[in-house]
Amino acid sequence: MNKEIEQPSTRKLKSIQTKNRLLDAGRDIFIKYGFQKATISQIIKQAETGYGTAYVHFKNKDDILIVLMEDVMDRFYVIAELPFKPKTKQEACNLIQKQVRLFLEMANNEQPMMQVIEEAIRISGDVYNKWRSIRERFIQRIAKDIAYSQKNGLARLDVDNDLVARGWFYANEMYLWDIVRNENSSTTEDIVHNLTEIYTSGLYFGV
Repeated sequence: MNKEIEQPSTRKLKSIQTKNRLLDAGRDIFIKYGFQKATISQIIKQAETGYGTAYVHFKNKDDILIVLMEDVMDRFYVIAELPFKPKTKQEACNLIQKQVRLFLEMANNEQPMMQVIEEAIRISGDVYNKWRSIRERFIQRIAKDIAYSQKNGLARLDVDNDLVARGWFYANEMYLWDIVRNENSSTTEDIVHNLTEIYTSGLYFGV
């Protein structure tokens, strides 16, 4: 029995459109002024909506930034979710190197918004806590990949997959912020090569 797909009401559609306008305006305002100097009033004005309507969707600018941050980090997480089922040590290394390269290239591509996010992490407790939860999501995914390699005889068993995952993510995170701040003097490819070689030579057998 086929069921008709329920279409959102006109009111619901208008609500979605308003929320998206606020998010688009928030992105523009944050990138233009930075997180600290941006105001909810500027965002509401650019979105061309009323204050009462805006506050139905977001209680403050921190809320808007958190949604924008989730959207950006979801694109990073697509990289973390790339299939990881290597059959050999070299295949594992190639997959890891690909992930690191894509991760750092994404940092460069998303630099304007990532600069806002870094500033907000330092200023807003809510944004900082959201970043911690995002970070944990990445770490758990990395730990899962390490556990797979350990189970299949590719990686050392005398190390804790969660602890190694944390160290690996923190190393990548450090270079991510260097790229975001324009503080990196090495090429992305140099970082990818050196970072991956150190990591895989310590974790994987015979690499």
